[in-house]
Amino acid sequence: MRTIKASELGSFRYCQRAWWYQLQGKPSENIAALETGTIRHAVHAKGVKSADLLRWLAIALLVLGLVLVLARVF
Repeated sequence: MRTIKASELGSFRYCQRAWWYQLQGKPSENIAALETGTIRHAVHAKGVKSADLLRWLAIALLVLGLVLVLARVF
C-alpha cells in the first residue's frame, strides 16, 4: 500500500479526474497557467517576507523610541 500525500488529497478534492491523470503520469495541458501561478506565488511570498521585516523594524523603532523617551524623563 502506498502513502497518500496531503497534496494528493487536495488535488483529489479539487478535481478527481485531474488527480487520476496525475496519478497516471499524464502531463498537464495548462502549463502557462501553472507557470503564472508559480510566479504569482513567488511575488506574494516576497511581499510577505518584506512585510514581516518591516513589522520587526517598526517594533524595534518603537522600543528604541520608548527607551529614548524614558531615558530623557529620568
